[in-house]
Amino acid sequence: MSHVFHRHLSHAYPTAVGGDGAYLIDAEGRRYLDACGGAAVSCLGHSDAEVIEAVREQVGQLAYAHSAFFTTEPMEALADFLIERAPEGLSSVYFVSGGSEAVEAALKLARQYVIERGEPERRHLIARRQSYHGNTLGALATGGNAWRRRQFEPLLVEVSHVSPCYAYRGQAEGETPEAYGERLARELEDEIQRLGSETVMAFVAEPVVGATLGAVPAVPGYFRRVREICDRHGILLILDEVMCGMGRTGSLFAAEQEGVAPDLVTIAKGLGAGYQPIGATLVSERIRSAIAEGSGFFQHGHTYIGHATACAAALAAQRAIESRDLLPRVRQLGDGLQRRLEARFGDHPRVGDIRGRGLFRGLELVADRETRAPFDPERQLHAAIKRTAMDHGLMCYPMGGTLDGRRGDHILLAPPFILEDGQLDEIVDKLDATLRSVLGPC
Repeated sequence: MSHVFHRHLSHAYPTAVGGDGAYLIDAEGRRYLDACGGAAVSCLGHSDAEVIEAVREQVGQLAYAHSAFFTTEPMEALADFLIERAPEGLSSVYFVSGGSEAVEAALKLARQYVIERGEPERRHLIARRQSYHGNTLGALATGGNAWRRRQFEPLLVEVSHVSPCYAYRGQAEGETPEAYGERLARELEDEIQRLGSETVMAFVAEPVVGATLGAVPAVPGYFRRVREICDRHGILLILDEVMCGMGRTGSLFAAEQEGVAPDLVTIAKGLGAGYQPIGATLVSERIRSAIAEGSGFFQHGHTYIGHATACAAALAAQRAIESRDLLPRVRQLGDGLQRRLEARFGDHPRVGDIRGRGLFRGLELVADRETRAPFDPERQLHAAIKRTAMDHGLMCYPMGGTLDGRRGDHILLAPPFILEDGQLDEIVDKLDATLRSVLGPC
């Protein structure tokens, strides 16, 4: 018996022992094409020599210094790199160890900001149903996935949730994308008015929804309307780019493609590319100034904030992505993957929608294409697909509860940015074999 408290205590996991580019290798010598980046993490694959050397060099010089006593060169350099490329108005970076911590920091920064401004009545958060913002209690409360929240509900702060921008399910017949986005914007404003605009602190959203919906982008203009509404009511806009940011959708920050600048943005996963655990919250100048000119102290902290080795790894990863001009390649490979998915599954009777941006793609599975009816959740289709894909040497990211936390299944694909064109074919071929094994010939 393993003494590790694994995610699934009855599941036997293969032992990963090595990495080779886009592949992971287990103790039996089997190779798995990592078509999901673990969880949209491994954007440079599993054997990048430059990043590995950067980690070795930093550990040899200074592995860690507590941020209550010191700053470090890699932390300062990584902050400079990110802010130089960040959306307008963002001016500083608060480093943490992962995405959930980044969201927690953003929520606390938002609250302390309104306190410092003399607006303690601003206490309400608004987020979206079927969102995912992390598993710590504040992040979990903000997220809108009913299944993930259910057993912890007594521990969660109250958060309002409005509809996601989920065109496949939410856009009405005959409704244009623009009209659909406007309808959702009105719903947000109605919720602000219901709560009392003077009591709302922030609106939180993923620019492209990841784990819980499967690479769902917003319709054109939606986030510009959201930004306008937040500005009009004095509400902060927090964009969660933990999964969709750091180049995953084809631009370093996903917000760039929406034409908006958030007040706070959370990043992780692809930031360090899996070579070290790291996340960050980017903070606007107005939030930083309010705290700097007020108490001067952010009442929050973790032991590993700004970990020197983690920052060195992330800086090396981000420099590699930029110097190798990988973001245009993400867009090119993403278009190629979308074409292949549509050619193979566009008429598949069990694939209802194929969506996404860059190397962040999702397939929604349905029992009936015409009615868009989901599979019976008792079937646990997503779990069967994950197991079978591993048998075929493919790592993908299937999830259940796409519609409401219980019903619906989708497959998320988020492969490394370093793929070759032939590996796109390998992904689609192995995914096809997986669906045939699980669903039978169609």
